[in-house]
Amino acid sequence: MSGHGTQIAVARTGGNPFLKAVAALSTLAGWTSAAMIVAAVAITCQMIFVRFVLNGSTVWQTEAVIYLVIAATLIGLPYVQRLRGHVNVDLVPLALAPRARFVMCMVTLSLSILTIAMMLWYGFEYWHFAYERNWKSDTVWGVRLWIPYLSIPVGFGLLLLQLIADLVAVVLRIETPFGLETGEAVVAAGAEGERF
Repeated sequence: MSGHGTQIAVARTGGNPFLKAVAALSTLAGWTSAAMIVAAVAITCQMIFVRFVLNGSTVWQTEAVIYLVIAATLIGLPYVQRLRGHVNVDLVPLALAPRARFVMCMVTLSLSILTIAMMLWYGFEYWHFAYERNWKSDTVWGVRLWIPYLSIPVGFGLLLLQLIADLVAVVLRIETPFGLETGEAVVAAGAEGERF
């Protein structure tokens, strides 16, 4: 699912309640991810001040920054998917006829959903082990690892929801496969030919 030009291609909801709810969750995840990045930057600045200005030692800051950045990456996944921000090469979809493009989109989204569902399953299992066995980090801070590990099932769960919403939007014809209109492929193919 790609966007072309300078505008941001946001997943359309078409007034569908399920798609609107998933879009709201993905947006909330994006804002949460951004807040985690801001918190990580603030903690890094505080850590630098404590170490190099006050000449003190730090206990929890490095570990907290690592966990925040990883959590921000995982929790931000559905928002990036909603904005069509993941790396995408649409050379093959541009060359396909509309029906073949639709089939390719269904296969691609279905495989993506299956892959992310497996990652969610194993991520939840890993988080559950950490919670059940009360794992703690081997640091002075000794953080309970189920807290930062919670970002694994949450991030993949929200990404899975966004991918399912993308599939539903294409099936309901709210979105076009790979974000390409029928005429767009012809124009893009013609533009490619003019360059050579």
